[in-house]
Amino acid sequence: MKRAGTLRLLLDLSNFSGAARLRELLAGDPAVRVRCSPDGRHLLLLRPPGAPTPQLLVAVRGSGAELERAWPEDHPSPLDAFFLPWPARPALVLVWESGITEVWGAGMELGWRLLQSTELCPGGEARVVAVAAVRGRLVWCEELQSGTEDPVERPAVAFNYRVCVRTLEPSGEAGTNLGRTRVLLHHCPPFGLLASRKDLFLVPTATTWPGVAHILLIWSPSKGKVIVSAPCLGLSHSKTLNPRQGDTWDFRTLLRGLPGLLSPRKPLAVHTWAPAPQGLLLLDFAGTVSLVQSHGGTRAVGTLQEAPVGPEGSAALGIFHGTLACVLGNTLELLDMSSGRLLERKVLSTDRVYLLEPPAPGMKDEEEMDIGGGLRMLSALGLFCVGWEAPQGLELPSAKDLVFEEACIYYQRRSLRGAQLTPEELRQDSTFRAPQALASILQGHLPPSTLLTTLRAELRDYRGLEQLKTQLVAGDDEEAGWTELAEHEVARLLRTELTGDQLVQLNTIFQALPTAAWGATLRALQLQPDGNGRLRSQAPPDVWKKVLGDTTAGKETPNGILPPFELLCQCLCQLEPRWLPPFVELAQQQGGPGWGAGGPGLPLYRRALAVIGEEGSRPETLELELLLGSGRPKAVLQAVSQLVQKEQWERALEAGLALGPSSPLLRSEIFKLLLAQFAQHRQLDAHLPLLCRLCPPELAPDELLLLLQTHLPDEVGLPTPFPEPGSEPPLTVGLLKALLEQTGAQGRPSGPVLSLYEDILWDPGTPPPTPPRGPMSTLQVSDHPGLEVWATSGQGLCVTDTGNHL
Repeated sequence: MKRAGTLRLLLDLSNFSGAARLRELLAGDPAVRVRCSPDGRHLLLLRPPGAPTPQLLVAVRGSGAELERAWPEDHPSPLDAFFLPWPARPALVLVWESGITEVWGAGMELGWRLLQSTELCPGGEARVVAVAAVRGRLVWCEELQSGTEDPVERPAVAFNYRVCVRTLEPSGEAGTNLGRTRVLLHHCPPFGLLASRKDLFLVPTATTWPGVAHILLIWSPSKGKVIVSAPCLGLSHSKTLNPRQGDTWDFRTLLRGLPGLLSPRKPLAVHTWAPAPQGLLLLDFAGTVSLVQSHGGTRAVGTLQEAPVGPEGSAALGIFHGTLACVLGNTLELLDMSSGRLLERKVLSTDRVYLLEPPAPGMKDEEEMDIGGGLRMLSALGLFCVGWEAPQGLELPSAKDLVFEEACIYYQRRSLRGAQLTPEELRQDSTFRAPQALASILQGHLPPSTLLTTLRAELRDYRGLEQLKTQLVAGDDEEAGWTELAEHEVARLLRTELTGDQLVQLNTIFQALPTAAWGATLRALQLQPDGNGRLRSQAPPDVWKKVLGDTTAGKETPNGILPPFELLCQCLCQLEPRWLPPFVELAQQQGGPGWGAGGPGLPLYRRALAVIGEEGSRPETLELELLLGSGRPKAVLQAVSQLVQKEQWERALEAGLALGPSSPLLRSEIFKLLLAQFAQHRQLDAHLPLLCRLCPPELAPDELLLLLQTHLPDEVGLPTPFPEPGSEPPLTVGLLKALLEQTGAQGRPSGPVLSLYEDILWDPGTPPPTPPRGPMSTLQVSDHPGLEVWATSGQGLCVTDTGNHL
């Protein structure tokens, strides 16, 4: 049966604050830039520099204040503005060509206010030409000031741009965190920046050097790689990047290693670029629409009935339910993404139409429940939805039905009877009054109350899940749909008691869709890297209690069913093993009575080790990181012993030095362990400064020598002044000097000498003064009767007569 496309009105613009100004800008200025907030409640309109006032308008649907800004002629309007996907509050970023950046936030009562202002290009040494935001990062392309207009230098000037990145995260209720600037790409041409949910596309512009204007780049922050793609050649190349080591790319060096991409080609003749969840859509001047996927591959989607007329014509592209929607002028065309076949063509009443970005996952509002996954289309006439009519016989469950179904599951879990409880019994039995009262409220028999307001968000989530399941059953089994369903289910399960069926379901989701499940957990725990290789979390303690608690302790569970913490560790070990030790270390800081690091059960590091494999078959690097980050003395000593066995001396010393002053006994044990190795062989001589830093300050020199004497190797045969060829050199006093000095570094005692070797350590550096010399005389036996043996054995021996007798 042929599907029918629908275009229906969702909202009149009168539902937005500043509706009159909103209609005026949408109908009057064809160059206005329109963006929608991730939650779908805010609309942003930005007019180009030089346009009449106001240049910026932010309208909000429902209660809330709009933001309207205007700048004088001597102060240009922002280069670009966009919303940030912050769950706590709506926020937007304004970026000027000079690099000035403002972050604005909307509160509940005060309206919009400036949260932070900074400069991306301090000193005015660069000019911003493009900016975008992707996955908590602010990315911009800037032109470095060269100060030359020599035609000979034009090729060099054409590559006088660079792409920079700064992290941008919320901090508390009214603050932001801007990380340090990191250069992503050096010596590149001017790029336009387009961001999807996961990737950033760097596309050529009209001013890009013709020799490279057929190349575009795709940066995946989560995967740490960049892809160089040439759509006209059908070629792409991937290169990895490790931002923790400060890696960056040089554009010219990158292309020199890819000679196949530099064959002479015409620049890409693209009329419109449009990011989509599946990749990047591009419309050329012949009317052909292509899709550049996140892995760099390019495929043609289809050809429109009408081609764009010149570069000035407006066009908008979007994807929903495997269908491409293209608005060209006042014409809407729907094409099948698989075959490119034209499905439907509609003529609109206006040519000023804007396709809005789909809302971020987990941030859908009430109207999104009625869209059915379609696209939102904005014009001066209102907010519309373009989608497909649901097949006949496919009805979504009502809110009343959902109440009884969920109540049935809840009561069945608490019931001790073996018979299955049905929704019909709940409707007829007066014993279960709560679901009947709630159903009456939703049906309209009773006036709305605080209970309805409290349950609205939860019921909306249930309705959205059911709608998504219905769409998948109907045949829309796209990967994005399954991913969204998994994210919703994990987020819902983390809000419940993870026991029994809930725990089994959570394990099933992690086994089927580990990436989507981990993404939902990442948002639930609010995990963010801090730039130093560690993780931080702003999730409430209740969420961590559910994750860290061993829900299977003392209970029989099916084979293969893991508690939440073990499940997350296993998933993280498969996806990103390097983040497992920071995650366990962060989890150990979230402990509470009876759960987490302070609980009576196994420590978290041992629970994580049990998941990654049996002893002897675990990845050695991962096991060492978990042991060192555990903070447990036995575990740290075990890790240091393993490092000693592998002769990784520097890392063993750094493990001891990383311990704070609160662990003096553990540091002392590690020092004694390494001192024993220092006494037996000379492999630690190169790391002697680190060993001296690890030496406990309270250790006395005689105690140090006794420790060394205990671990010195047994002498075989008579001692010799030099070691035999091929044998291990012995420990010398010269090597001991630095350690002996370290033991006395706390200051020489003012009282009596505490050690026999204390005077050696405090040698003043200059010899004592020479005593005065008297006249020389021959030693006489009669004058010194106590020295007869001297006289007989040493003829003519002389001494200095100082007036005293021996």
